[in-house]
Amino acid sequence: MGRGLGRLKEGLTRTRDQLSDGIRGIVKGRSSFDEDMWEELEELLLRADVGAVTAEEIVEDLRKAAGRWKKPEAEEVFAALREAIASRLGSESAGLNLDVAEKPAVIMVIGVNGVGKTTTIAKLASRLKAQGLQVTLAAADTYRMAAVEQLAEWADRVGVPVVRGKEGADAAAVAFDGLESGIARGADVVIVDTAGRLHTKSHLMDELAKVRRVLEKRLPGCPHETLLVLDATTGQNALQQARVFGEQGVTGLVLAKLDGTARGGVVLAIRRELDVPVKLVGVGEKMEDLQDFDPVGFAQALVPEPEPAP
Repeated sequence: MGRGLGRLKEGLTRTRDQLSDGIRGIVKGRSSFDEDMWEELEELLLRADVGAVTAEEIVEDLRKAAGRWKKPEAEEVFAALREAIASRLGSESAGLNLDVAEKPAVIMVIGVNGVGKTTTIAKLASRLKAQGLQVTLAAADTYRMAAVEQLAEWADRVGVPVVRGKEGADAAAVAFDGLESGIARGADVVIVDTAGRLHTKSHLMDELAKVRRVLEKRLPGCPHETLLVLDATTGQNALQQARVFGEQGVTGLVLAKLDGTARGGVVLAIRRELDVPVKLVGVGEKMEDLQDFDPVGFAQALVPEPEPAP
């Protein structure tokens, strides 16, 4: 986990510092546990965007753990908080489902405009290519030619083919052509970009459903993964977006822009809301900064290490 955990810790610095400074400030000078302390801890968790229900549950866990403490100590809280977070995210990473009976594996990527879908797709394509897999991209966000051009530029940099249509073309038709091209090329993976015009919600959901139907008709069982990309910097707005796309057969979450946010706790809120695993996280601008989500590593990166007793 070495370098990956290091990058994750670096990306979560703001969230971790907020929690560390907040907890140390709350327990400082306290000789006993009181209701004000628990309320302040809950407010701190809310500021990290873990969500109201999750914050309440975690504080309840901390109350129970406090029965073993002589007095409020920051290091004790850190250890108990890390345990509480890890228990809510699971103990194992949830990898991508690429082991399919009939190639290619099809990954449909959804999410609103501006969350980082295009760069996430580029990073994912680069990562899969580095693993020795043949990748084809389908630029099915036909309402934003800028997005199509951006994806084409990334595809050229990464060195993978991209199938694109004209502006306003039928998104499902472009997705179908991308799948056909992938099959003809002997691709291992086809990644389909999609539109994210949330202000036309009903039309968008209908369009995404149509893309799924067309893909499944051509290759039964696909898409094998439907990844919802969310922007970690938007905190609770990311949770609202997750709810909107929750009926689109989402199989995994990608949390982009996790670096540079003080709202890293939103991972807990989204995981609780959708009961869908976080599969990938973006912790920087470089291609290698799209990483598998490691629940234990995330808890270690989010909460400061307890300092050893002198």
